[in-house]
Amino acid sequence: MSKNDMPDPFDQLRSAQAPQPRAEARQRALAAARNAFEEAQKKTMAPPQGTHAGQRLTSIITSWTRNTIMDMRIPLGTMAIALVALPLGYQLYSTTSMTPAEIAAEAPARREAAAPNQTVADTAELDAAADAVAMPEPVPAPVAPAPSMAAAPVPSGALMESESFAPPPMLSQAPQESGDSFTSFDEQRLKAVVDEPVSTFSIDVDTASYSYTRRMLEDGLLPEPDAVRIEELINYFPYDYPTAESAEQPFRPTLAVYPTPWNPQTQILQIGIKGYVPEPSVDRPSNLVFLIDTSGSMDEPDKLPLLKRAFALLVDQLSANDTVSIAVYAGSAGVVLEPTPATEKARILSALDNLAAGSSTAGAEGIELAYRLAEQAKVAGGTNRVILATDGDFNVGIDDPEALADFIKGKRDSGTTLSVLGFGQGNLDDATMQALAQSGNGNASYISSFREAQKVLVEEMGGTLDMIAKDVKIQVEFNPAVVSEYRLIGYETRHLEREDFNNDRVDAGDIGAGHTVTALYEITPAGSEGALIDPLRYGQETPAQADSDEIGFLRMRFKLPESEVSQLIEQAVTPSVVYGDISEAGEDMRFAAAVAAFGQKLKGSEYGGHMPWDAIEALARSGRGADESGYRAEFINLIDTASLLKPDTATYPDTASDVCQVHGTCE
Repeated sequence: MSKNDMPDPFDQLRSAQAPQPRAEARQRALAAARNAFEEAQKKTMAPPQGTHAGQRLTSIITSWTRNTIMDMRIPLGTMAIALVALPLGYQLYSTTSMTPAEIAAEAPARREAAAPNQTVADTAELDAAADAVAMPEPVPAPVAPAPSMAAAPVPSGALMESESFAPPPMLSQAPQESGDSFTSFDEQRLKAVVDEPVSTFSIDVDTASYSYTRRMLEDGLLPEPDAVRIEELINYFPYDYPTAESAEQPFRPTLAVYPTPWNPQTQILQIGIKGYVPEPSVDRPSNLVFLIDTSGSMDEPDKLPLLKRAFALLVDQLSANDTVSIAVYAGSAGVVLEPTPATEKARILSALDNLAAGSSTAGAEGIELAYRLAEQAKVAGGTNRVILATDGDFNVGIDDPEALADFIKGKRDSGTTLSVLGFGQGNLDDATMQALAQSGNGNASYISSFREAQKVLVEEMGGTLDMIAKDVKIQVEFNPAVVSEYRLIGYETRHLEREDFNNDRVDAGDIGAGHTVTALYEITPAGSEGALIDPLRYGQETPAQADSDEIGFLRMRFKLPESEVSQLIEQAVTPSVVYGDISEAGEDMRFAAAVAAFGQKLKGSEYGGHMPWDAIEALARSGRGADESGYRAEFINLIDTASLLKPDTATYPDTASDVCQVHGTCE
């Protein structure tokens, strides 16, 4: 028989019938199960091991004091931690915790301090938290009916408003107290031509105000109104005015009249000049004295370290005809470098690099020493200039500002001028620097960054050091038959009396090679509904000039660098320079008007401070032009920054009335 033919024993088991269970076997199985369960219960109910009944095992070794080793570790460690942690915890709680009343009282302050870009939902969440603490027993509100499923869905990020909460108005940031000091002045007022037909002022080529304003805005702060001098904002940028043909008449005026972008009922008269640029082959010698403030206040990254790098840029531009001296003032004045040819750049740069800040300030003593160095290396037919670099801190020396100004004027008359470079923030004495620069026939610049140092000391070095005309004065006489009102935009600190124009003893501003100067007047045409000054009831009849169509007459006086007798330039402002639309005016005109509007809005001008930021930006973009240096593009970005800090929708507490009331355009 084969293996496959053998019967499968499992088949027999499958076919077998299972026997019926016996009752006595079932009882025995149940009894065994109950006994096993009872034994298991007895084991779980047994007392734990240890020295005392019911106590957990703490140690396998027991000391003679009945305490275990683990018993000693745990209480002592816990006690040490408690002694250190509890007093610290109590002090932290007592100094940082707030009572419910304090939280409720602080909630409005938090709402006021919320940033302009904080969402209303964030503010509502703070309010709800404060209310929950201040009112622990809320009154039950009636249950609202369930919303309909057919209601329109709320878009993502949408804000749901209720009657009990309204979005807070966007408020303007207040100008920040920076610790810097500026000359206080009032905005130029509107004048009636029949009363004051002549306007006289000194030119201004300083640019410190724009650099300072830019730094403040880039730091997220609004500058103080007195820090914003509109003429310095406008003159910061180069303009493509025609240049003079010879050094004997170092500039010629460019005139344009176009509609005012912030008031359609007035016009802008723009006067522009550009200084003569000598031929590159003409290399006038320069005798430069660096007078550097090394007092303790200069020990900041944006002061002395930046100053060293800035002067290194200037030294690199000098030629073999130039000499450099370095004097410092800090407690006591000292000479760091005697007059040295500019070709010895390594020696000059080493002297700069070894400067360190410390001690108090003796500014006047340093100035006297600097002028002595200038006298030692004085050059004929060239530039003799002291360049003062400081944060404006003068604590020791000539205490009388007038005496210090007279000292600088005396040195100016003997042929040595003074320029001022300001550094840093928080201690800047702009007022003193402006006064010293004006007294010294120099210019004042604010070096806020390395890029600004490159602009002032490299790109504009010729204009900074090479003066082509001094005591430049501008006088405009308006024709009352054509113009009823006018106001000069900016130049508040450069005002001159009418008789000062022909007085050669009265000092005025200087202009360097290639420098551009721009002045803007806002004028109201005769008969315009935008006039703000009512005519006199008993005024004079229309003058004899009524038959002339001239808008005004421009006069300019200047002195050549080596002369003390002024020369006169005259030019009539005729209808030939009038543009019917601002888009027809040149790019320089549109851009200058945009900068003026920017400055007026930033200051909160009563006349031109209401033009929207987007309109200012659009006007600036239309006048950007080639902009090879990129300064105009930078200004356009600055408009965006200013609009965030001082929005159009902001309410200004210091504004006396609405703009429409000022201009009479309210409906």
